[in-house]
Amino acid sequence: MCRAASRHHVVLWPLVLLARRLLGEAARRNVSKAVPAAFHRLCYLSAHASTFRYTPPPSLRTTVTNGHAPTAKVYVQALLYSPTPLTTNDIELWTRPEGKGTSNRAIARLRSLHIAQLSQSTRAKKAQDIQLTANFKKSLRLALEGGGSHNSFGVPSTLPTDPKIHIQYLDQWAGRIWQDILYYVVNSVPMKANESGGRHGSGGGGPKRAVRELLKMGGLVREGAGGLVQISEHGFNFLLQEANAQVWTLLLLWLEAADRNKALAKEQGTDITGTAIDNVEMLSFLFMLASLELGRAYDTSALTETRKNMLPALADFGLIYIDRDRPQQYYPTRLATTLTSLSTMRSVSASIDAATKKTPGDAGSLGADSTPTAPADENGGIVVETNYRIYAYTSSPLQIAILKLFCRLHMRFPNMVTARLTRESVQEAIKEGITANQIIDYLVAHAHPQMRRAAAARGTTVIPPTVMDQIRLWQLESQRMQKTPGFQFKDFESVEEYRQLAEYATEIGVLVWKDDRKGTFFVSKVEQIREFLKARKKGN
Repeated sequence: MCRAASRHHVVLWPLVLLARRLLGEAARRNVSKAVPAAFHRLCYLSAHASTFRYTPPPSLRTTVTNGHAPTAKVYVQALLYSPTPLTTNDIELWTRPEGKGTSNRAIARLRSLHIAQLSQSTRAKKAQDIQLTANFKKSLRLALEGGGSHNSFGVPSTLPTDPKIHIQYLDQWAGRIWQDILYYVVNSVPMKANESGGRHGSGGGGPKRAVRELLKMGGLVREGAGGLVQISEHGFNFLLQEANAQVWTLLLLWLEAADRNKALAKEQGTDITGTAIDNVEMLSFLFMLASLELGRAYDTSALTETRKNMLPALADFGLIYIDRDRPQQYYPTRLATTLTSLSTMRSVSASIDAATKKTPGDAGSLGADSTPTAPADENGGIVVETNYRIYAYTSSPLQIAILKLFCRLHMRFPNMVTARLTRESVQEAIKEGITANQIIDYLVAHAHPQMRRAAAARGTTVIPPTVMDQIRLWQLESQRMQKTPGFQFKDFESVEEYRQLAEYATEIGVLVWKDDRKGTFFVSKVEQIREFLKARKKGN
């Protein structure tokens, strides 16, 4: 549960009845079963946004429909048209003793998002009044009664569109953009190559420079030797996430960067009026994109100036496509339209493949009733044997690059790669910040369906226990013993000679270890120590 300062007014305009009309009754039921990654981002951002009002309708699916437990929704419905506030005693009468914790958490969540507020208890009146915040209550009533702006869900373009820009084209374009970003995270693109990045729609040229800087700022990658990027522990966690969570992780970094740039400009006294992008407006626009229709062109002139400034960055992420010949139009891609969906695909390409296998009438979007919850490719996956051999049924260069982080690749076939987990390969990955549990999680997440079925039948783990134990032991071994090349000095002529050399080694920063009792020390470099020893003997 997040905490937001009382001066912040974080609000999201919920729209329950409109959601039923837009999504359909079956979709509405499914949406309420899960809390997408977007809602957790709202809880985080509530402490940073001070004027986010309940005015953007698309945010409803993440707040009321997706974001709250059934208990919280009951309280909102009870309070919405109540002429007087309810008391905490009234709430307790509705709650069984075993459900008191659930009730308290529901109220705390409503308060954290400034949807509900509690009065101060006094000695005369120990029970607190609970009511909806005025702005939320007004906006929700307006929504239920059919008010609001007709432009809340985007304005379709009336201009002619390019016939080549269809759903399949947008899927391929967004897939290339996102693959470039993931390639960069797994150290497939040199830091100094292609400084300007690929142009929109080119694909294969690496992410734009602004995206690369964002990944570095977020700690997903770090610069290593030779100007190459190296994946970090956070970066490997990023690869383990589902596609939706990956997109939201990058968007959250973008929101944080906007906050940081604004604070920096304020400290420096720089006038950023008209150029700064407010994170509240950014978040509202993201929810609007999630509500748009895939494959349809929308009018950029209907957007505010702030939202127009966001379009280039969103194109760099692959969330929208802008035709160079028709800059007055923008197309949301599947990455944008599924931001608040229930999809649990392991990868963006898997979700796109699953969507394109649907019937032509359903090709426009991933419906809530038919959202897949397993990898689309039943024939793909990773097989791990007890002898540490790995068979990966994939032709994806990205998957192969990830395996290469902690495996020794042996042979590559058109649709399969053979590899082996070795002590050296695992410890090299651990040295780069990847943990043993992350390696195991990745193998489990991408395990072949036959391995899953066999494990379920036997009642065992998907990955052989001996393999998991050995990976963890290799990590413990690398953490218990650290190898440092160098030289040991011992058998000194006197204690004074040992003391002077040890002090000199400390001063020049080459001392690794010493034992004063035994009169010995270990250094990483010997050249300067040797010269110092020669000069000392000449002086004597």
